[in-house]
Amino acid sequence: MEETPAKSTKIKVRRGWWYVLGGVLCLGLASVPLYRLWEYYRGRAVDGDAVVQIPTGSRFEALLDSLGARRVLHDSLLFVKLARARDLDMLVRPGSYQLREGMSYASLINMLKSGRQTPVRVTFHNVRSTDRLAGLLARKLEPDSLAFLQAFDNDSLIHSLGFSSATLLGMFIPNTYEFYWTVTPEAFMKRMKREYDRFWNEDRTAKLARCGLSREEVSTLASIVYEETKNTAEMPRIAGVYINRLRRGMPLQADPTVKYAVGDFTLRRVLLRHLEVDSPYNTYKYPGLPPGPICMPSIAALDAVLNFEAHDYLYFCAKEDLSGTHNFARTLAEHNRNAQAYARALDRLKIR
Repeated sequence: MEETPAKSTKIKVRRGWWYVLGGVLCLGLASVPLYRLWEYYRGRAVDGDAVVQIPTGSRFEALLDSLGARRVLHDSLLFVKLARARDLDMLVRPGSYQLREGMSYASLINMLKSGRQTPVRVTFHNVRSTDRLAGLLARKLEPDSLAFLQAFDNDSLIHSLGFSSATLLGMFIPNTYEFYWTVTPEAFMKRMKREYDRFWNEDRTAKLARCGLSREEVSTLASIVYEETKNTAEMPRIAGVYINRLRRGMPLQADPTVKYAVGDFTLRRVLLRHLEVDSPYNTYKYPGLPPGPICMPSIAALDAVLNFEAHDYLYFCAKEDLSGTHNFARTLAEHNRNAQAYARALDRLKIR
């Protein structure tokens, strides 16, 4: 008897379900009883949001300890059985993983098995040394501060990126970046070099001719401007003062460089004895720019140097109202009057 269309359709549907079931069994779950398949794909594995960090070189037991410390697994014993069935115990991938409440065992195990990390957001700005940068990074990423410091002191690596030990701090453009927790210090530095090159786009590079400085010199001058003021509106004017002094061959006489040379940025008053310190960073003693940045300049300070204000000021001094803004002067006599007013304000407050 000839098969009817309805019967043919039912047969095809039944065959389809067998194909699906066969495919499931071929996904490495053949050792899992059939009644566990529903729990694997649909069962609740995670009871709350958590970040789990698996250090490099960890074994399966360490993975279980990390998960257990977060107390978010719905059924630890079931997780172990299903994880072993998927051979997760054979290869543990290090990383930082974001667990979401309600994740299934399939989602959790697939994430860990594939090493699908959640990027870590790292923000840095106003960093005064690579030592401090290393400490900041170690609090966010897997490598410790010593590992980062060794990379920052690696002359071969530094030179391959086009920098020297004195100019390296200028390579790090302050911002928020995403990294995998397991990033190596070397990979971190190479990523920062790419970000540095991206920052120096065609528009910024074209402005170098106007100020007559190299990219590295812009970073150095911007670090001085940044330490002089956090008032972004004043930065282009202060940058213009320093550009004028450089063009005239005048020493910069920048107090922040003296603080850097002394090794004390907490100084509230630079005295004559501080000006005598013998250091290439002392711009009262040595003309021109110092060897490198005295801090990590902000993007605003970098752009202030590139877009410096054209004027004929040669001096500036903090205002006597201690507002954080400055008086600008064209002559030394005018500057001395401004400086005396500021000194009297400090004396009244007994700041020595």
